[in-house]
Amino acid sequence: MHARTLAALALALSAGDAVAAGPAKNVIFFLGDGMGPTTVTAARIFAHGEAGALAMDGLGRTARVKTYSANAQTTDSAPSMSAYMTGVKMNNEVVSMSAETSAADLSVTPPAPYVSGADSTCPETGNGSPVTTLLELAKAAGKAVGAVTTTRVTHATPAATYSHLCHRDGENTIAEQVTPGHPGFNPALGAGVDVLLGGGWRHFVPSTTTGSKRSDATDLTALFTGAGYTYVTSGSALAAVDPAATTRLLGLFNRDHLSYELDRVANGADEPSLADMTEKAIRILSRDGDGFFLMVEGGRIDHALHGTNARRALEDTVAFDDAIARALALVDPADTLIVVTADHDHTLAFNGYAHRGNPVLGLSTDLKQTAVTGAPVPALAADGRAYTTLVFGNGGTPRNADRADPSLVDTTAPGYLQDVGVQLGTPGSETHGGGDVMLFAKGAGSAGFKGTIDNTRVFGLVRAAMGL
Repeated sequence: MHARTLAALALALSAGDAVAAGPAKNVIFFLGDGMGPTTVTAARIFAHGEAGALAMDGLGRTARVKTYSANAQTTDSAPSMSAYMTGVKMNNEVVSMSAETSAADLSVTPPAPYVSGADSTCPETGNGSPVTTLLELAKAAGKAVGAVTTTRVTHATPAATYSHLCHRDGENTIAEQVTPGHPGFNPALGAGVDVLLGGGWRHFVPSTTTGSKRSDATDLTALFTGAGYTYVTSGSALAAVDPAATTRLLGLFNRDHLSYELDRVANGADEPSLADMTEKAIRILSRDGDGFFLMVEGGRIDHALHGTNARRALEDTVAFDDAIARALALVDPADTLIVVTADHDHTLAFNGYAHRGNPVLGLSTDLKQTAVTGAPVPALAADGRAYTTLVFGNGGTPRNADRADPSLVDTTAPGYLQDVGVQLGTPGSETHGGGDVMLFAKGAGSAGFKGTIDNTRVFGLVRAAMGL
C-alpha cells in the first residue's frame, strides 16, 4: 500500500543533503496515553504523597501542549501521536498521513465509513499520502530505532512511529508495514525497526493459529526471524536476551495488550514490566555508534481511564514513571534528549476539599469537620451521600448510575469504578478530554520546550535537537 510513495520517500531520505549536527545523539520519547494533568497529580499523590515527586517532575523543562486534531476539538490517539511524529495535523483515526486524508474507504462511491477489522484501509485511490515520521528520519540518518509499548505494537501510538494508513483499525496492514520481507513493508524503515516490544501477536501469526486476527496464512514472526531478529514471547525470555549479542529484537508478550501493571504483578504473569522493556531496548539500541531514537508508550493508562477505573490508571502511570526513572539511570543527558508527554487528556476530575494525607482514591473528606473531630469525616453531596475525590465527567460506570453510596464499599479496591457525571451506558465508554496536556523534557536540545505549544511543534523541536 502506497508502495511507490514510500519507496520514493526512502530514496529521498537516503539521497538527501548531509544531516546537520544536533546536540542530541539519542532521543527517548515517552508517551503516557491519556495521561492528562489530573492523572499525573493523582499518580504523584498515590505513589509519593502531596509533597512527593515523580521522576517526570524532575526533568526540568516543561510546557503545555494543545492536542486538537484537524477535524476535532478532542483528538484520538492516532492523529495526536502522528502530529508528534510528523508535525502534521490530521483527522481523527488517521495514522501518519497527509492532512487531507479521510478516515474512510474511498474504494467505493460514495465513500463509506471504515469497517472495523478490514485488512487494508488505504487502497490506491488517492486518499492522502504518507508523511515522514521522526523514527523514519532517524533511521535514514543511520540511527538505531525502536518502539516499546504496553499495548499491541500495532495500536495507534506505536503505529504512528513506523506506519502510514488512513484508519488506525487496520492493524493487520500495520503489522505488514513493520515486517521486513513482506510485500507491504514500509521501505522508509530501511532494514527494519531494530527493537519492537509489546503485545498483539494476534496480528502477526497465521490465520490458522488459534487466536489469530489475520485473514491470511502468512507468519509475520517467521519473516522477522528470517531477517535476523531474535523473537521472544515472555518476560523471562526477554530477561535472558543478551544486549551485547543482540542487534535486532521482536518481543510480543500477549495475544492482545499487555496486562495492567496491577494485574501483571498480582497474577505473576510472565510479561515484562515497561521499565524492563525500556532498559532492554536502550541497551540494545545504544550499541549503535550513531545514536538512537526510541519511543516508549504507557498505553494502558488510557484503557483504565476509559473504564473509569482510577486505581489501575494510577498504577500504570506509576509504572510508566518507573520506566522514565530507569531510562534516566541509563543515559547521559549531555547527549540524550528525553521527552515525556501525553497524546490527550481524559475526563478525570479531582474534587472536594479533602484533608492533606487523605488517600487520593478514597472518599473526599470535610476539611473543617475533620479538623474538629480529629478523624476523617466524609464530605457529603446534595443527596446526603459521600463522594470520592476522583470522579469522571462521563463514562459507562453502571454500578453507580443511581449514586450508590461509596462509603459502603472500598473505593481503593482494584476493581472499583468511580462515579461519572454523564452516564454513557456502555462499560469502557468514557471519552477523551480536549484539554491541554503536560510535557516534560531534559537533556540535549531541551531548551525549546517551554510555554504553550501545539503538538505539531514538538516534532520540530525533536527534529532540530537530533539535527535531522
